[in-house]
Amino acid sequence: MLKIHCLNTRTSQDFPEGATLQEILAAFEFEQPYPIVSAKVNNVSQGLRFRVYNSRTVQFLDVRDPSGMRVYNRSLSFLLYKAVIEVFPGAKLHMEHPVSNGFFCELEKPDGTEVTPEDVERISARMQEIVDADTAFHRRELPIDDAIQLFKDRGMDDKVKLIETSGQVYMDYYLLGDTVDYYYGRLVPSAGYLRVWALQPLQGGILLRVPDRHHPERLAPYIEQSKTFSMFKESRRWNGYMDLNTVGDVNHACLRGNASELIQVAEALQEKKLVQIAEEIDRGCRRKEDPVRIVLITGPSSSGKTTVTKRLSIQLKACGLHPISFSTDDYFVNRLDTPKLPDGSYDFDNFDTVDHDMLERDVLDLLAGKVVEVPEYNFVTGKREYNGKRLHLEKYSVLLIEGIHALNPRLTARIPDAAKFRIFISTLTSTALDDHNWIPTSDNRLLRRIIRDYNKGAFTARETISQWQNVCDAEEKWILPYQENADMMFNSAYLIEFAVLRNYAEPILASVPRNCPEYCEAHRLLKFIHYFTPVPSKEIPPTSLLREFVGGSSFTY
Repeated sequence: MLKIHCLNTRTSQDFPEGATLQEILAAFEFEQPYPIVSAKVNNVSQGLRFRVYNSRTVQFLDVRDPSGMRVYNRSLSFLLYKAVIEVFPGAKLHMEHPVSNGFFCELEKPDGTEVTPEDVERISARMQEIVDADTAFHRRELPIDDAIQLFKDRGMDDKVKLIETSGQVYMDYYLLGDTVDYYYGRLVPSAGYLRVWALQPLQGGILLRVPDRHHPERLAPYIEQSKTFSMFKESRRWNGYMDLNTVGDVNHACLRGNASELIQVAEALQEKKLVQIAEEIDRGCRRKEDPVRIVLITGPSSSGKTTVTKRLSIQLKACGLHPISFSTDDYFVNRLDTPKLPDGSYDFDNFDTVDHDMLERDVLDLLAGKVVEVPEYNFVTGKREYNGKRLHLEKYSVLLIEGIHALNPRLTARIPDAAKFRIFISTLTSTALDDHNWIPTSDNRLLRRIIRDYNKGAFTARETISQWQNVCDAEEKWILPYQENADMMFNSAYLIEFAVLRNYAEPILASVPRNCPEYCEAHRLLKFIHYFTPVPSKEIPPTSLLREFVGGSSFTY
């Protein structure tokens, strides 16, 4: 017998060796407002079919937990793939990227015709039949050479390329009925668990809609994100030009000795976009009527706002403009006046953390031609200080305001819209692991933040991970609702980013203790970055956005 300690109940029970998590779950009674979809076993994510052979600590999860939601969404992807190839034998499905609170998918039908609403209805009906039949998911394990042959035989070259460069000896794959696929994390036990989902046509493809994490009994609300969608399509188009659609493609290119060229191309693509943005601002600034005077720059945590602002300033100077910049962080209220979260900790992402009335007054004075002394926030003392920094807008001057609330309409409500140019910086990873495994858009930002926090001595990896969900929740509330207000968007994701970050992230993530809750996320990220062939950072230029996070930047932060 073995002893299982359940964190949901804070109690322990004895079980026979080899008991599954499903069997163990049935023995513990606790409130389950939503179906349990997975578990953490000794702080490692596992599926409910996982068998336990030693005493363990277990925490059962529903989709309100990010780990549980990932399990649910992966399983939905497999369900969709199975339905697609059964409705359209020989079709190709590409799970491309998250958008509009769902996942956009491209469907290549065997006859080459466009996807119709009727096609989507047929696929949805087949998915529902599989759910109603409660078809089981099964996990299998193979030596790597056998796995490569398995996917070669099925024409799944995207998976072959990924597996060939993974460096693994054995690998898992999954079955749903007689359909074979690969996923880099656990799945639910059977299709009957997948009760909340929907399909709808979108931009010539299919949007797979998923549960609302906060209210899992209903779908996450559809949000129109045409600008975000266009930015994804632009990045995918650039990747397609270079035939680098999946991580396997990038790995093989690096192994052929092309990493240096990929770095140069990635830098060139970002610089090209910055030039386009600068030229658009320049045209606005030189309008005879209602010229642009302010550029508002925002983006979520670790999206690279500071470096983008600095590089944009250089391009604006090349256009003959005189950029002047400050951060909304310098208008933070004194720390004692900072809003607090329910647990009593400071809510540094709250809109009222910024003294927006004072910021707006200073901006209006600058637009009126006055000389304004702006504050500088002392993060050590937690107070605003005036150290003699004076700003004045002259002819062809443009004011750059950078910060997480820059696009919130309340921040500049009294300033005419015609005077403002809005930029939203996203980090939208456009390269997928393979055709059915997208990369979460927040993973590169989290890795960037872990590395930067650690190198600065600000936080350990464990501390950064523990804060991350609060950061993401704040972004959903305060930042992301305004991204579609942007006049232009900039994607700061770097084509070869994970291959470079792997060298920095591995030892940092490995330092997270196994006996803490944060180990689950550290373990997932370690497994994830091992899919990337490592590339040294020596050829990353000092002006690169990545230097903001790995060090060696020529900019002052």
